[in-house]
Amino acid sequence: PSVIEDKAISFEFPQPDPLSPPLIALDQAQAGYNGKAVLTDLNLRIDMEDRIALLGPNGNGKSTLVKLLAGRLKPLSGKLVKSRKLTIGYFAQHQAEELDSRSSAYEHLKLTYPIEPETRIRSHLGRFGFEGSRADTKVANLSGGEKARLLFCLISTEKPHLMLLDEPTNHLDIDSREALIAALNAYEGAIILVSHDSHLIRLVADRLWLVEEGHCQPFEGSLDDYERLLLEKRQTKRLNTPSRSSTSKGNKRDNRKNRVMARNKLSSVKKMAQNSERKME
Repeated sequence: PSVIEDKAISFEFPQPDPLSPPLIALDQAQAGYNGKAVLTDLNLRIDMEDRIALLGPNGNGKSTLVKLLAGRLKPLSGKLVKSRKLTIGYFAQHQAEELDSRSSAYEHLKLTYPIEPETRIRSHLGRFGFEGSRADTKVANLSGGEKARLLFCLISTEKPHLMLLDEPTNHLDIDSREALIAALNAYEGAIILVSHDSHLIRLVADRLWLVEEGHCQPFEGSLDDYERLLLEKRQTKRLNTPSRSSTSKGNKRDNRKNRVMARNKLSSVKKMAQNSERKME
């Protein structure tokens, strides 16, 4: 059975220990799959105070870059250097499918951190709304939003210096989303964010990187500037692409002309045949 989201949910990310910059530095790095590069010439660095949102069309490599930073992908070439003591929290929606539906939130954390005392585990779960018996509810009986909160709970257990968040608000209701924004703004580590939620980007990110056509570059402008740029590109494309109706009208006109020409040709052949018949008579 699905569970209705509790209102006034709180999020609270534990604060990371300070770490010398940079957390991550990329030098002429390439990222991709099966030896084929999706992103090239990556020259980027991430510091503790960075709050960066990745912009760009779907399928251009935003998630690929996040996986590279998370260590899920190795660079195809170039350098990726991480601070030795760096801990990373990586959130992606597909991870909800990897949760064990027969286990509770408490059992998930206990399995990952078997020597942690129960009181500490339950205290951490409470920061994400899993208080009392809620921590012992099986994942199968949690809502989409509760599963997302459990993922946030799991990725933040080690007090990460950097959080990589790929579409973090997809299954959150409005109250949970606002609670997440407040928690991210209170968090003192670095954040890399991929989201279609412009409200989240405006309130959390203070820098923008554009991932497009195989590259990732800092975007010198605001989110409003980027949205205007997208609108201009769409309008230009629309003007340069003949509309379907006009194309079909053109096709109909051509077909009509061809039919007229064929009729004329046929009638002239008929006339010639009639003339020949008369002459023969």
